[in-house]
Amino acid sequence: MVKKEPKEEEKIEEKIVIPEPIEEAKVEELEKAAEKVEELKGAKKFERGKEDLSAWKPKTELGKLVKEGKIKDIDEIFESGRKILESQIVDMLIPDLQMDLIMIGQAKGKFGGGKRRFWRQTQRKTAEGNVPSFACMAVVGDGKGHVGIGLGKARETLPAKGKAIRNAKTSMIKVKRGCGGFDCSCSDPHSIPFKTEAKIGSSRIKLMPASKGTNLVIDRECKKVMSAAGIKDIYSRSFGQTRTKINLIKACFEALRKASEVKR
Repeated sequence: MVKKEPKEEEKIEEKIVIPEPIEEAKVEELEKAAEKVEELKGAKKFERGKEDLSAWKPKTELGKLVKEGKIKDIDEIFESGRKILESQIVDMLIPDLQMDLIMIGQAKGKFGGGKRRFWRQTQRKTAEGNVPSFACMAVVGDGKGHVGIGLGKARETLPAKGKAIRNAKTSMIKVKRGCGGFDCSCSDPHSIPFKTEAKIGSSRIKLMPASKGTNLVIDRECKKVMSAAGIKDIYSRSFGQTRTKINLIKACFEALRKASEVKR
């Protein structure tokens, strides 16, 4: 028997496939997955840039001394009162540098927003439309008394992260550690030697020494600063608008800087 070939109209109908509508939940999952991929790519690029210091050409006199090996300890820079203007100086002198991001933003959601996130997104109204901008805050330290914080802004997340890390490295300070707890008489530098406080904007924080085993009794984001500085036990009390994490972290950093400048 001879089979009849289908008509051209029937062939066209067979080829046309109507896609099923994608649910909103699936779209959100895909967007989150894409963001994670971008974060991983940015982290790999940052690690490669940190490891490859052979191609670094210093522009400052301090950078040239570090590159030549004449300065081998970062404490020499702080004692001389020089200012770090190149982030590669910190990478060269502190190979085991720790890095963490501060949750300063809030994800979009119903009834005022969702969970905290690392990037704070803002928009500027122009004649062409909305121009988005992202801000990121980073903290770096070696866990041995050196810590720095930095804020970076850009039109994309990864450049903002890179700027924040570079600014954190160039703003590093040496933290004065000790044991100032009233019921602790050890000589281990696990806390701060005395009380200190600072205020930035409407956020004010007071840091108090604690005995061994107290742990970090402080805001969750401020814990990252204390851990990077190598402080294991501390009491704190905050006043004002503490939900503004940028000002709170800056106040915490300023309090540590004030304690380091006091000579006792």
